[in-house]
Amino acid sequence: MRIEPGELRARGRARARRELRRRWARLAATAPTIIQCAVAAGLAWLVANDLLGHPRPFFAPVAAVICIGVASGRRLPRLVELMAGVSLGVGVADLLVLRIGSGAWQITLVVALAMAVAVFLGTGTLITIQAASSAVLVATLLPPTGSGGLYRMIDTFVGGVLGIVAVALLPPDLIAATRRDAREIFDALADTLTETARGMAERDPARVSAVLDEARAGQRAFTRFTAGLTAAQEVARISPLRRRHRRALHRYAAASVPLDRALGNARVLARRTLAAIWAGEPIPPALPDGMHRLARAVRLLQADLERSRDPEEVRRAALAAAEVTSGLPPGGTGFSAHVVTAQLRSIVVDLLMATGMDNADATAALPPLPGR
Repeated sequence: MRIEPGELRARGRARARRELRRRWARLAATAPTIIQCAVAAGLAWLVANDLLGHPRPFFAPVAAVICIGVASGRRLPRLVELMAGVSLGVGVADLLVLRIGSGAWQITLVVALAMAVAVFLGTGTLITIQAASSAVLVATLLPPTGSGGLYRMIDTFVGGVLGIVAVALLPPDLIAATRRDAREIFDALADTLTETARGMAERDPARVSAVLDEARAGQRAFTRFTAGLTAAQEVARISPLRRRHRRALHRYAAASVPLDRALGNARVLARRTLAAIWAGEPIPPALPDGMHRLARAVRLLQADLERSRDPEEVRRAALAAAEVTSGLPPGGTGFSAHVVTAQLRSIVVDLLMATGMDNADATAALPPLPGR
């Protein structure tokens, strides 16, 4: 069918509007970190230059910005690594450049020695890179003076401390960010179960194949979630304004490992469903019904974590999904359908553990399979 030019232009404008909204949403989500970096960098320069009287305190604002970091991650270890790396690079460069001068071969020697010392001391990659970059700055743009090395080490400390202060006094909304990241995981898990159930009921391999392609996004979402959760827990420990969020963040952290397993089990379930359809195996109608019930339990778990509700409703819904497997006819399914049943029950256990049950209690709560 031929598409008219006017329709093509309308679609293009719609895509442009969607992209613009995504960009504004991304900017809004990053705005608290941008404000933290800007405020901390300005204060670091003010303290080092005006209060301490250090000439050109380059490392103070740099330390503040790297400490906070635009990307999510563990900030306190980053501060320690940054300070160690900068101090090491500055120290090596100051000792050498004062004696051998600056030039191409001197920079080569300074960088090699700074990185070699960092590796020999068993430090991490960040410290090694910071040691090299700091040594380059000292050897080129910021040649050492009599007390320059000490000033730069103090500047690094000042910038790092002010970065931590900015994180503590200007913290982002930790719970909102965690919920947003977790929502992608729950969407991926619930959609995988729902669409696999529909594909199984309709014996539609194309639908299930599409589910498998989209299910990979769940693992990427989980990686973002865990990185953000780690940073949120760290901020909650140091920020007096966010300490009340510790309990809610702990519940998300406790649910993270079972949710990761549930995502993996859901992908296996979808693959075996596809194999069952291709093999023409008999599929009991109860299996798609169990997947729909399990998707409902996933949504209830999402609401439970977001609103800090009692987990009993989630547990009842998950066990109701497992209940359908106790009514399956013994020996009435093929191998792949049998694996789907096992995966469904495994996801039920994962959800029960995400509510706080241990593995033994969650497994014991499952209804028995036919003939057992």
